[in-house]
Amino acid sequence: QVEVVESGGGSVRTGESRLLSCIVSGYTHSIQCRAWFRQRPGKDREGVAIIDSSGAFKKYANSMKGRVTISHDFAKNIVYLQMNDLKPEDTATYYCAAKTGPCGWPDIRAAEYGYWGQGTQVTVSD
Repeated sequence: QVEVVESGGGSVRTGESRLLSCIVSGYTHSIQCRAWFRQRPGKDREGVAIIDSSGAFKKYANSMKGRVTISHDFAKNIVYLQMNDLKPEDTATYYCAAKTGPCGWPDIRAAEYGYWGQGTQVTVSD
């Protein structure tokens, strides 16, 4: 069993930063890829960033590329998403997810991820 729990959401102003955290616990040695997704109001869930179990393979979707950084603290088993220069269109529920297969690229497909957190809301206002 794998559990995924996100935290760090909240309300910010345009241009500010936010750090999201995700603890992946349980039977984690089977996990090969961790990812952040987001779902904006009225939109489909979309991939934001992925990181493999070594931490060496990181990829970013175009939607937030250049403004986000994904990282993994192996000792604490926490995956972070540092978000900078946030815009109102970044308002969304952000989800952390994990999968037992390798990270897929260039498409980050939600259907491939079997373990999900409950989501954390980030609201960006002017």
